[in-house]
Amino acid sequence: MSGSDLPQFDIRPNPAPRSAAERAAVLAEPGFGSTFTDHMVTIRYTEADGWHDARVEPFGPLSLSPATAVLHYAQEIFEGLKAYHRADGKIGLFRAEENARRFQRSAYRMAMPQLPEEWFLASLQTLIDVDSDWVPDGEDTSLYLRPFMFACEEFLGVRPAKEFLYCVIASPAGAYFKSGPKPVSLWVSADYTRAAPGGTGSAKCGGNYATSLRPQAEAIENGCEQVVFLDAVHRKYVDELGGMNIFFVYGDQKKIVTPELGTILAGVTRDAVFALARDAGYTVEERQYGIDEWRAGAADGSLTEVFACGTAAVLTPVGTVRDHTGEFSVSTGEAGPLTRRLRQSLLDIQHGKAADPYGWTSVVG
Repeated sequence: MSGSDLPQFDIRPNPAPRSAAERAAVLAEPGFGSTFTDHMVTIRYTEADGWHDARVEPFGPLSLSPATAVLHYAQEIFEGLKAYHRADGKIGLFRAEENARRFQRSAYRMAMPQLPEEWFLASLQTLIDVDSDWVPDGEDTSLYLRPFMFACEEFLGVRPAKEFLYCVIASPAGAYFKSGPKPVSLWVSADYTRAAPGGTGSAKCGGNYATSLRPQAEAIENGCEQVVFLDAVHRKYVDELGGMNIFFVYGDQKKIVTPELGTILAGVTRDAVFALARDAGYTVEERQYGIDEWRAGAADGSLTEVFACGTAAVLTPVGTVRDHTGEFSVSTGEAGPLTRRLRQSLLDIQHGKAADPYGWTSVVG
């Protein structure tokens, strides 16, 4: 099967799924990204046959040749989104169509085949149907979905691969930051950058995150929880965090500022914040934002809040900012009023506790 026709999944049930008691123990304390459901989705692509062989099969190891292309040339992309237990007892997704479209854009940038949007959405629906008992229903919990695709052709030549494997795995998730929505501390990386103009910064590919690991370790070594990158050209404009977009709030001016797209990821949560903030009476500016402007706003009090956002962390306030020259802080140790308001609005819409005037949510189970 190829093209945009919906795939017919071959359902292969796990012969040894976790017991109800084992599953309940995981859902009581889900953590983040450490336990996975009983099944996964796989779909294959070849130049000759297009997209085909769609399956739901037991979660387990993949068998790869040492010559598999992704191991040598990192031709790989992924997405991240969540399934939520809604207030009406159903299971819902949040803006999954946007994840499907971003997955296509990432594929194009990485010279990979573009999975049709309908196939992407069907893969999520099918896995959730099979593993619906794994969706937690506690406060601030969800089933984290990780679609990913990689070059699985066996070859060592430097060219785009001709064979790919698309997969979806799922993991029950609690709060990304165990401390809850309390301000996180940031380390400003002076020696490393995340992405450069013309690079892969706007694609959701593993290489972008691999380059953030050394500076993230440096952040931890300096007593900070996250790293924030500056631009690769001038080394003075804020780019984004290791895995999150960032916003600067000028409360008295009813204005929020965020770095413009180009070298950063077009976050699905980031885009949702635009709509929620505007409806709260704030203007939104996408532009270059310098680290000196950040420091000056903190010093004179005009900058009232800073928060980061992403699928995993939702909205997380930013407190202390540290670099080799010292530190400064915007937050007093608690999330600011706009951060709290936007975060709660987002969670209420995602969990079906509030009306969704934006058409962001869809029921899948």
